[in-house]
Amino acid sequence: MEDVDGDGRILMMRLEDPNGPWKPHPDEPRLLVRRDPAETGGSYYRVLPEGHIDRPDEHLISIQSPKQGLDMNRNFPMEWRQDHEQQGAGPYPTSEPEVRAIVDFIVNHNNITGGVAFHTWSGALLRPYGDRNDESFPAEDLWTYQKIGDVGTKLTGYPNVSVYHDFRYHPKQTITGVFDDWLYDHLGMFGWTVEIWSPQKQAGIKDYKFIDWYREHPVEDDLKLLAWSDRQLEGKGYVEWYPFEHPQLGNIELGGWDVLHAFRNPPPQFLEKEISTFPKWLVWHLLISPKLELLETTVKALGQDAYRVQLVVHNTGWLPTYVTKKALENKVTRGVVCEIELPEGATLETGKVRETFEQLEGRAYKGASPTAWSAVDPTEDRLKTTWVVRAPNGGKVKLLARHERAGVVRAQVELK
Repeated sequence: MEDVDGDGRILMMRLEDPNGPWKPHPDEPRLLVRRDPAETGGSYYRVLPEGHIDRPDEHLISIQSPKQGLDMNRNFPMEWRQDHEQQGAGPYPTSEPEVRAIVDFIVNHNNITGGVAFHTWSGALLRPYGDRNDESFPAEDLWTYQKIGDVGTKLTGYPNVSVYHDFRYHPKQTITGVFDDWLYDHLGMFGWTVEIWSPQKQAGIKDYKFIDWYREHPVEDDLKLLAWSDRQLEGKGYVEWYPFEHPQLGNIELGGWDVLHAFRNPPPQFLEKEISTFPKWLVWHLLISPKLELLETTVKALGQDAYRVQLVVHNTGWLPTYVTKKALENKVTRGVVCEIELPEGATLETGKVRETFEQLEGRAYKGASPTAWSAVDPTEDRLKTTWVVRAPNGGKVKLLARHERAGVVRAQVELK
């Protein structure tokens, strides 16, 4: 692909060819439609991306592979496959500095509870997995993914779908080595990929299947897209065919869809509106994170300079402290750690200076209503720990509770 006529656009080239698969639409000659399977005797075209021809031949035309040869979203460690299995994967996982920087940053920041990668295009919220069906999930993680996706759909208007079930490029092929699969499967965080922008939706096309549409759709959809381009893009989306003397192919025509302008990205005048709803969903993601908070501290004098100190904390977030069942399965995050710091001259009679306790649940797995079947709410979101301190001189005790994904609680109590 290359701008051969220097007009700042990369369009399509059409060449007259008696064996070409395309013909002009009878009522809209700008538009090329499929030639009927048994049709002969008409004017037909072969279509290529605008550019120079790799190793030109009088009869044969080949298309160069992309110069960069990479797809950053195939370079993550989760089920990475070599380039001969999945084009663009790179020579090894995280071989690309951009991907390695993302992986290193997330792995070294244990307080991260989720991630969203923004791509274009299709107008969809994509979730794992790319290479296996939904039965592979721990049930609770799938339910939670679906709830998060439903909120995303409500706030953005984008449908939320599984890559494996709804976004494969070919029924017999799967997609691996991607950001959201890695984030979820290796680290136990909810990862998403947002595909911004849908020309089909803008043109009023409804109930289309994201990838399948490019293989099979009615010609009426193309007419709707063309009318939308004329109306909303001032003709910049679909360019009328015009003659051009190609340095290798001779007389051809340039035109058709300006994919980079109309499909690959929202045209500039639509960009702000298209992305304006996503901050609400991203902030909502933050608000559902686990959050460790102080519930109560108490001190009781036991006599003979002994005191019982209690710390009660709870998780006020919607998600559990571990975030996903996959995180528990992979043992990637430990439970709540509680610590006590004694004043000078004090000793610890019972309890430990530092101790790791269990994970704390959130509210994510509650049923739809408090019925006899589901009205069971044990205090699995709370943790109470007790120390006995002997402090002849009294003083203040410092208490701390922390969780990698839920935050830190600090408190101070006076021994009296």
